[in-house]
Amino acid sequence: MPASPFAKEITPDWESLVRCVARKGTPERVHSLELFLDEETKQAICARHGLTEDLSGSDPAYLLKREIALQRFLGYDYVLCGLEGLEMPVNWLNAEDTAENKRDAGRDFINEHQGPITTWEEFEAYPWPDPRDATSLALEWYEKNLPDGMCVLGGLTGHFAENLSWLMGYETLCYALYDQRDLVQAIADRCLEMDRQVVARLVEFDRVKMVWGSDDMGFRSGTLIGPDDLRALALPGHKALAQITHDTGRLYLLHSCGNLATIMDDLIEDVRIDAKHSFEDTIVDVREAKALWGDRLTLLGGIDMDFMCRAEESAIRERVRDTLRVCMPGGGYCLGTGNTVANYVPVDSYLAMLDEGRRFA
Repeated sequence: MPASPFAKEITPDWESLVRCVARKGTPERVHSLELFLDEETKQAICARHGLTEDLSGSDPAYLLKREIALQRFLGYDYVLCGLEGLEMPVNWLNAEDTAENKRDAGRDFINEHQGPITTWEEFEAYPWPDPRDATSLALEWYEKNLPDGMCVLGGLTGHFAENLSWLMGYETLCYALYDQRDLVQAIADRCLEMDRQVVARLVEFDRVKMVWGSDDMGFRSGTLIGPDDLRALALPGHKALAQITHDTGRLYLLHSCGNLATIMDDLIEDVRIDAKHSFEDTIVDVREAKALWGDRLTLLGGIDMDFMCRAEESAIRERVRDTLRVCMPGGGYCLGTGNTVANYVPVDSYLAMLDEGRRFA
């Protein structure tokens, strides 16, 4: 097996992770957290470091055991898991994937012009999933088999703004906000009805200690639809999910890309999210975000994606050290990329980021 790329070993400690996210003091070590890793990146790391050598591909629990092995190797205190059987068909476009660890089938993108629901007739005919029929096989397996030091992050859920643009198409949605407001509201209400049930089921599992809401609401210079539209159509959903989560003593994390400056106070004071994920240097550097919101909110990730793809290892390590110097005091920060470990992020750069986090003291 190749030598470890990490200078220090990490013992998973989900309780310390939760205290860190809850801003209950500076943790004894850096905790790392990501929305997810692309499958191609997972496969590349497992192959390089022999993480699946002792696993059988024919084992029904192979992928779950692989996830534990991978997350422990990378130094995470958790696995991400949700319910199965909640797929919502949308209209996809496909393009060639040019990443080093590329997807042979290409990269899929949502059709922004027109989705599967543009009329009331299409709304009624749409195959809405029923959360009561969703299964929880992976959660049940983790409940029994997850190592003691690890927890489950329940998700990803709460795609309220995203579902509006995915189901209608972003272009159609923008017109419909004025021409078919009642239809837009009906889609939002239907999604909230489903996600309430989903989160209620997630928090029935003792190993689920936090819930991941994921809902891209912005782009580089502002929100994708008006702030008031988000307050009417998306934020009530996140507030409801945060309330369900908080009522059971868990934390509610929100991943949302884009410039959300106009609704940050809403997210913190009204929705009451516990942590915000996704930071881009061209919008707000996570070190600046610490000064803006760090006394009211935990910050997750923030090592910029473009920087991760282009910078030399020495620059990545220095950026990590400086980010930790600024963001670690008092807790309320977890190390990670600005978005996700996409298949175009160089694996060596990603591992260097994690290693520097382990070295920090």
